[in-house]
Amino acid sequence: MRSTLLALVSVVALATACQRADKNENKAGGSTTSGSTDLDSKDILARTETTPEVDVKHVLLGWSELAQAYGGNLDPRAAKRTQADAAKLATEILGKLQKDPTQIDALVKQHSEDPGSLRGDPYTVRADAPFVPEFKNLALRLKVNEAGIVKTRFGYHVMVRPTPPPPPPPDPIASNDILARPPTKDRVHVQHILLGWKGVPAARPNQDPRAAARDKAAADKLAKELLERVRAGEDMAKLMKEFSEDPGSKDTGRVYEVQPGRMVPPFEALSVRLNMDEAGLVVTDFGWHVIKRVPPPPPPPPDALDSVDILKREPVTQQAKVKHVLLGWTEVNAGDERGKKRTRAELDKLVKKTMARLAKGEKIEPIMKELSEDPGSAASGEGYDVTPDAGLVQPFKDLGLRLKVGEVGAVKTQFGIHIIQRVE
Repeated sequence: MRSTLLALVSVVALATACQRADKNENKAGGSTTSGSTDLDSKDILARTETTPEVDVKHVLLGWSELAQAYGGNLDPRAAKRTQADAAKLATEILGKLQKDPTQIDALVKQHSEDPGSLRGDPYTVRADAPFVPEFKNLALRLKVNEAGIVKTRFGYHVMVRPTPPPPPPPDPIASNDILARPPTKDRVHVQHILLGWKGVPAARPNQDPRAAARDKAAADKLAKELLERVRAGEDMAKLMKEFSEDPGSKDTGRVYEVQPGRMVPPFEALSVRLNMDEAGLVVTDFGWHVIKRVPPPPPPPPDALDSVDILKREPVTQQAKVKHVLLGWTEVNAGDERGKKRTRAELDKLVKKTMARLAKGEKIEPIMKELSEDPGSAASGEGYDVTPDAGLVQPFKDLGLRLKVGEVGAVKTQFGIHIIQRVE
């Protein structure tokens, strides 16, 4: 549903990267040493007080050595830049934002290498949102109109917390009565029908032809009609197939689990206020969403490669550090060409061979670099922090929290087979 920051880089999550400390700090919190590339806003990062939820905008600047972290999709400007060049430019941009934080939109448009930031919308950041930890740590400590810098594996993030705009007036046909309720604390699953109209949104260049031919008034009319049909008990999956313009769910009747920070805010806000089997209507940048809360789908049958014996255990920890090798095949993959060309029989053979290598004591990091199709961790060999509320796909979390330190298991997700080793 949502193109969250850097989530496109990793199919599972984005893990912690170590940062170098420096005793000398400038106003941005970085070293005052001439030519230093340590720019982290340590004064801001040292604060103990955080905000539960903030909206931030940022300029992302990379450099040539980061190509592997991007799976080869490094911005051409970054590919020609050294880290020292990036540090110099980041410092210049920070100085401009400290003088006038309202320059952020122009600076994003001119310099940022995060495609998601170019839409101009802020990122909503919470502690459990699926952003790299360093990015969250800075965002949650910024004051309104304050700017800072933090380095992640993807480059320098020059970030500002802008003055929040006044909330838009509620659309008169939205389910404003439901939106006025307090949110539930339960896990929520929903189905939805997406209806756009001409020019909405700009972020969808491949807009459904039906939406491209529809004006807002026609979208309003159809949204109200469909809401009534859902409330009258018509089959949601059939209505999705006939009317929805969400390519991720329209043909499958897919049920989305609503996790904090993973959906656009209005979609999430309505979803977590719906009662079971209740439907409502909300508008986002993507169009109208007719949303129905449904029971969680039954778990899929275990894959032949799943470590069923481990998955049957009760969790052995509430916090684990894991590393993994992701392998796909023709039908289920993360977009890697190796996975796209691999048959299921070839996958089965490769998974068993790889697990045998780990069982014999081979280090997982070289195997990740050799085989893994997760661009967020394959080259770096870094691990992921797994907790019950981490922004990871559920089967990955289920296995990670049941592994003993040093143990290896496998589990299938929508991205392929994950061979996971708990390292801490």
